[in-house]
Amino acid sequence: MKLPAAVFLALLLAACASPPRHAEPEVRDGPPTHGQFDPSRIQLPEPRPEPRSPYGNHSPYQVFGVTYEVLPTARGYREVGIASWYGTKFHGRATSSGEPYDMYQLTAAHRTLPLPTYAEVRHLENGRSIIVRINDRGPFHPDRIIDLSWAAAVKLGIDQSGTGPVEVTAITFPDPLTYAVGPARLPVLLQVGAFGDRSRAEAVVDQLSRAGVGPVRTENARTSHGRVWRVQVGPIAYAEEAINLVSQIDQLGLGQPRFVYP
Repeated sequence: MKLPAAVFLALLLAACASPPRHAEPEVRDGPPTHGQFDPSRIQLPEPRPEPRSPYGNHSPYQVFGVTYEVLPTARGYREVGIASWYGTKFHGRATSSGEPYDMYQLTAAHRTLPLPTYAEVRHLENGRSIIVRINDRGPFHPDRIIDLSWAAAVKLGIDQSGTGPVEVTAITFPDPLTYAVGPARLPVLLQVGAFGDRSRAEAVVDQLSRAGVGPVRTENARTSHGRVWRVQVGPIAYAEEAINLVSQIDQLGLGQPRFVYP
């Protein structure tokens, strides 16, 4: 569907890199059409403090004549409503945060929560609960509060029905200014991430090493969700060094690491 120039401009101002797909119910969408995807391969997001995306947080923004204001913080957010999902039509297209949409990961779209925000989504009928990373805007349907990726819909059990009643609760962390003060206890490890794919962990280790960040270590662990590779920097004995490393890792585009105490 070709968008009117005014609508396209509004979306651009909202830093949304793709058309308002959640406002196009007539456009066909669906699950993967080639082969079957094993849901056990879905990587579970690990909530951690992250800086706000430079895109997708413009406020207020307007879509189809409706004005939305991005919340100043996700703290205290909890809402009950209807969840829907989106799939193949948008796979690989840019989300509002500028990241490519991957229908096989646990992500979601929300109209007003800051990007990114981690949230727990609980199905009110079957009791299933998942954690998603919100990195997109939508759904622009007044009767829905969140749009899940296809993988998230599978995990939650609404991929067949298309929608379902949910409770969405934001997962928040200490204020970034407080977080930046540094660890309360020393020594400390900075966990850059936990990956279900060993090659991804090794790529992050290589990126840190090339940037002169270290010492870097990889911890292999078995969790209730499967085997993960944790990439950690340290141990670090001095608070000032830890604070500087947090900033350096963040500038590499790896997000703010979380403190882990050995």
